[in-house]
Amino acid sequence: MPHNNRQTKLPLVILGNSNRRFSGVTSTMLQVLEVHQHLIPVRVLGGHHLPKKELAISFWQAIKLIRRAGKNQQPVVFHARRNDEMIQALLLKKLTQNGIKILFTSTAQRHHSRFTKQLMLRMDGVISTCQAAANYLTIAPMAIIPHGINTKVYYPPADKQQLALELGFAKGPLIGIFGRVRKQKGTDMFLQACLDVLPKFATAQAIVCGAIDDSELVAEFKIQLQQAGLDQRVHILAEQSFSRAQQLMQACDIVTALSKNEGFGLTVPEAMACGCVVIANRAGAWPEIIRDGENGFLLAERTQTELNMKLEQILGDPSKGAEIAACAQQQVVTHFRVEQEAKQLIEVYQTLS
Repeated sequence: MPHNNRQTKLPLVILGNSNRRFSGVTSTMLQVLEVHQHLIPVRVLGGHHLPKKELAISFWQAIKLIRRAGKNQQPVVFHARRNDEMIQALLLKKLTQNGIKILFTSTAQRHHSRFTKQLMLRMDGVISTCQAAANYLTIAPMAIIPHGINTKVYYPPADKQQLALELGFAKGPLIGIFGRVRKQKGTDMFLQACLDVLPKFATAQAIVCGAIDDSELVAEFKIQLQQAGLDQRVHILAEQSFSRAQQLMQACDIVTALSKNEGFGLTVPEAMACGCVVIANRAGAWPEIIRDGENGFLLAERTQTELNMKLEQILGDPSKGAEIAACAQQQVVTHFRVEQEAKQLIEVYQTLS
């Protein structure tokens, strides 16, 4: 009878949140949390970036919570997304002797270190977010659950042009790149494309939105942009608040995603949900989201020439761009909503518990 009681209860889910620096991992956790807090008992180990601090618990509070759950015959699942979170979960399991289950999400598209592999072998379950990342696992994942987008936050505005004007830009198509400003993210390719392409389209503008990691890169291109007379049309905005960055993305007609590598890469589905035409490198989950030429564009070789050609193609044919953007937005609404991710994760939690 006690066994059956345990199985009828929803598991208590503890989410790892160990990184003080806001990252893509943090963003995905927070978006799913927004849904999960209304569906399952959930707490977060660490208060970094949480909009609702009452969901945060300390390590010692986690111990008390897990022991209390054990007395109430409630299963507990710890969901880790980083190495140190796997370690935290293993310590909690040892200290509480409660038989908690540990789930790890692996998004890295690279061969894991020996240490990470050893940690993963001690997990009760491993999942991934796309097939490309799953291919690097030495053990088969329980499931592949792509990240979802909050379509109540990311959606096409009623009038992109009007929104751009309200945000302080001149009339004309707006091209953007979002993410940390460095070569690994393709910022150099984007700015070079601005130098090459914008002179051919008199009203086109561009924005670079993200924390500046490479100040020398920015300084170098600012000089070139000024010399080319484009410094008033290319706006390097640095890091913005979440709401401001979301509005900037909504205002864009075209968004580029040029990272050399990604785990998943939320920028692409976010931009697609905002009704943008996306030009992306073949990194992260992007080849699994974008159907080239139908709901976006994938760069075959990640070359400057190819990027320039795609930008010119879209800027030169706005009606075709509008068709692709509409298809992109529908793709996300149908297949990549955060509610879908949250539901699939709950199914995994219940399977584990």
